[in-house]
Amino acid sequence: GWCPLSPAGAQTTQLLVEPPWRPAVLWDRVTLTCQGSGTAGATTWYKDGQRWGQSSHNHFLVTKSGTYTCDRPGSGLSPLVRISNGPLVLQVPARELLEGDTVTLRCRR
Repeated sequence: GWCPLSPAGAQTTQLLVEPPWRPAVLWDRVTLTCQGSGTAGATTWYKDGQRWGQSSHNHFLVTKSGTYTCDRPGSGLSPLVRISNGPLVLQVPARELLEGDTVTLRCRR
C-alpha cells in the first residue's frame, strides 16, 4: 500500500536549494528557500547551529559558506544544508535518489 511518510518526507519543513545540486557551493550564487506546512509567520534562520536571524521572507541569497537550517511556525526545523566554498566539488542532483536511478554527476572547479 501507499506509505504517507517516507524517511525524506518525515519532516514537514524543507530547505530547498537553487540551483538544485548537492553539495551546494558558494560560487553558484545559491538561494535557499524555507518551505513549511505550518502556520504563516516569520522564518527563523540558523547558521552553523546558531540563531542567525528572523525574517518575513522565506528565501535569501547565500553570501557565506556554512551549514544552514530554518524553522517555520508549526512545522519545525528543516534538514541541514551545507554550503561549501571548496575549489573542487563532485555534485549530484538535490533530490531523493534511489538505487537503479540514472544520475548525472558534475565535477566542477
